[in-house]
Amino acid sequence: MFDYETLRCIWWLFLGVLLIGFAVTGGFDLGTAILLPFLGKTDTERRVIINSVGATWEGNQVWFVTAGGALFAAWPMAYAVAFSGFYLALLLTLFALMMRPLGFDYRSKLPSEKWRGNWDKALFVGGFVPALIFGVAFGNLLKGVPFHLDNDMRIFYDGSFWGLLNPFALLSGLLSVSMLALHGATYLQVKTEGDIQQRCQKAVLILAIVTLVIFALAGFWITHIEGYKITSTLLHDAPSNPLNKVVEKSAGLWLANYQQQPLLIVIPSLGFMMGVLTILLSKQQYLKSAFISSGLTITAIILTAGVSMFPFLIPASQSINHSLTVWDASSSHTTLIIMFWVTVVFLPIIIVYTSWVFRVLSGKITLAHIQNNDHTAY
Repeated sequence: MFDYETLRCIWWLFLGVLLIGFAVTGGFDLGTAILLPFLGKTDTERRVIINSVGATWEGNQVWFVTAGGALFAAWPMAYAVAFSGFYLALLLTLFALMMRPLGFDYRSKLPSEKWRGNWDKALFVGGFVPALIFGVAFGNLLKGVPFHLDNDMRIFYDGSFWGLLNPFALLSGLLSVSMLALHGATYLQVKTEGDIQQRCQKAVLILAIVTLVIFALAGFWITHIEGYKITSTLLHDAPSNPLNKVVEKSAGLWLANYQQQPLLIVIPSLGFMMGVLTILLSKQQYLKSAFISSGLTITAIILTAGVSMFPFLIPASQSINHSLTVWDASSSHTTLIIMFWVTVVFLPIIIVYTSWVFRVLSGKITLAHIQNNDHTAY
């Protein structure tokens, strides 16, 4: 039904949809955890915040797991490089994510203030660390990852964990933290009331400004970062072989796609417009609209990175000709077509299920709800 070139493009889009799906759905519960120590002044208020995501946070992880599975199935070499090069960072992310179910399940088992305070810190770590590392990973993709391939396609990672913590990657990490915290604040505005909601409104203003400033700074910085460009002829429907190309590396090349297709500038512009709109909608008490707008801000920021890098998936910072691209690092045509139909069946189910859960559990979590349901609330 689809030729190899088309399938590769479709799977690049699928991967983007899954990453955005996780950032938008899982992002607000990570953001909520980040804001927990700052917006909850009492134990009851912190329980309100925790309960606002208590019914949905596990389901949101489906997007993350599915994105990892899609990367493994469609881009196995990219999966291998990512899990080799970012191994310690991903392991740290896994340990941080493990704090979340433990915190949700055990926080209210004892009335001790110290016990609950320690689990609140664990939930904060479980939100902050993954958000930071996801952003750092994207920053390193834009900088290039130090790996190379031998003639047998074996992957060799030439960097270190500390090398991932370069200034631009850390800036990208802060952008990830701020935009997810913004999304969490807009979500809490919808789910809470009273003092917590007022604090959320202030947080939305601050976090939206911080997000837009960092996004603008990253955009300026990217013009001075060495980007990548394929300079040799590369068949888009040929069998995958990352070694059969020549790549150029120089400052400003990540802007080449915008120069060739000027309409693409709409994507980063949308990020700024949606960020400003989130502030305005929050101030005018259009809370659900502000939540949608913050989700669109996240979407535009992620799309900006993806469009800038296309067709590169993981650029190689040293052996630049070994960079992995959409055209030469995918699975076979047969694998992509089988996985395409699997995705066509199951992705709508995930979307419908997620939408249904949010619609059913869209009510506010109040102080009275926590006090009247003490035996069931977190």
